[in-house]
Amino acid sequence: MTAKVPVLTIDGPGGAGKGTISSLVAERLGWHLLDSGALYRLTAQAAVKHGVSLDDEAALASIAASLDVAFPVADGLPCTLLEGEDVGRAIRTEQAGERASKVAALPQVRSALLQRQRDFCQAPGLVADGRDMGTVVFPDAPLKIFLTASAEERARRRHLQLQEAGVDASLSSLLKEIQARDARDTQRSVAPLKPADDAITLDTTRLSIPEVVDRLTELLAQRGMSNGI
Repeated sequence: MTAKVPVLTIDGPGGAGKGTISSLVAERLGWHLLDSGALYRLTAQAAVKHGVSLDDEAALASIAASLDVAFPVADGLPCTLLEGEDVGRAIRTEQAGERASKVAALPQVRSALLQRQRDFCQAPGLVADGRDMGTVVFPDAPLKIFLTASAEERARRRHLQLQEAGVDASLSSLLKEIQARDARDTQRSVAPLKPADDAITLDTTRLSIPEVVDRLTELLAQRGMSNGI
């Protein structure tokens, strides 16, 4: 599919800026956007909603396979619907992130969601944001990016986000959570978090969002994928 439809994969750990960068690049290109992390968060959210244990791998896989989810855009802003309900805010909490990380480590769940993710590959193109987009989901994508940043910087960014949202959070606790999640994601046996062999790694610790977007625009142009943007 990626031989016919251009795909840009953007992988990396939480807090590296994948979501923001992916959205901005997709908007600039006029391409579809896949927030693969949301699918795991949505699976966990659906499990909680229906009283399914996060340790019940078979039941979670069943939920993932029949996940009723949509990502409509209203007034220029993405909306995340689970069974018709807007859960965009609910699935972005720290607790939801922890649940998603646990669910994502289960092989049967990953298998159930794999085809769902590939179905997002539609013309005119796709920006795929996640942690195994370039290694597992779209291994033949013509441009793969691995965004990273120091754990301290990622904790600082998350702390600032929470403060702006009026949420009181401990910076030291956020750092510990990020370090624990990194360890779990990089050490899991199925699709561990790592750059694809042919990925370009960008450290965003000291880069602004516009600088990263511009860099990706340059890389897309170099590969003839940007249609003159």
